[in-house]
Amino acid sequence: MSKRATKNGQSGAGAPAPPGAKKRTPTDAKRRAAADERNERGARAFYVYCVGVRDALAPLFRDAMPDAIEDGAALELVESEGLAAVVSAVPLEVYGEGALTARLADAAWTATRALRHEGVAEHFARRTSVVPLRFGAIYLEREGVARMLSERSAQLRAVLARVGGREEWGLNVYVERARLREEVTRVSERLREMSERADASAPGQAYLLRKKIESLRDEEARAETRRVAAEVERRLAASSDGAARLRVLKDEAAGQGELAARLAFLVRREAFEEFRAAAEALAAEYTPLGFRFELTGPWPPYNFTEGAEGKA
Repeated sequence: MSKRATKNGQSGAGAPAPPGAKKRTPTDAKRRAAADERNERGARAFYVYCVGVRDALAPLFRDAMPDAIEDGAALELVESEGLAAVVSAVPLEVYGEGALTARLADAAWTATRALRHEGVAEHFARRTSVVPLRFGAIYLEREGVARMLSERSAQLRAVLARVGGREEWGLNVYVERARLREEVTRVSERLREMSERADASAPGQAYLLRKKIESLRDEEARAETRRVAAEVERRLAASSDGAARLRVLKDEAAGQGELAARLAFLVRREAFEEFRAAAEALAAEYTPLGFRFELTGPWPPYNFTEGAEGKA
């Protein structure tokens, strides 16, 4: 609160007003305070990482906290109706709608912030059940976060109940196309029958059949890839409480080969060993064909909380 100065530089309620000055009233002071508060609010926004039950999240703040998305910012809770959101203040000049779009074009800046976002979400997800929000959930006012918690309370609680005691595990399915192309004649019923016919045919007919087999290898390899991905998803879904097929970017590849499928599974913590054993059995079955499996996690359950975030 600002102080009024006297003629000799001291503060005091009894100082005379300068000639022509308007008399200040308590209402004026309240208006100035409100304006100051609005200006302060306008300088910052609130970045939201995850949502959980207030009584489960609050005790975690007694321990060391991970870095917030911006240097020097502190993680805090915004509460409403027994729920709480983990947030930190961010400068509006950086995270305002237009400014943020420009920042996201900077790959290094975005990667650093995305890793910090993930670090916070993982920190709390390892310790209690949370609904992790996607990167970039920003609210202009603290009241907006509280309002989101209130308006979406029933949905958020339902999602928290679903993911409670569970973790998200990812499975990347890679394929070595050259190896699968060589092996596909053995596993494709269509090509196997054609190969048997070629073996029993006269040289001229056998030659034509083998040329046909060669032309069909790529098509059958693609079909086998789709079949294996669907079989892996089906069998691991039986060992989990949820499964999701994720988007594969065009021509996405790695040292293990071409990425054929990205899958996510919601797994109860106490059932993880059963889930891993099922994944290892699938790997043993399909590795000879040229497939490679990569199990990743545990992650906050991003792919099993869709629709629970609302709008900033």
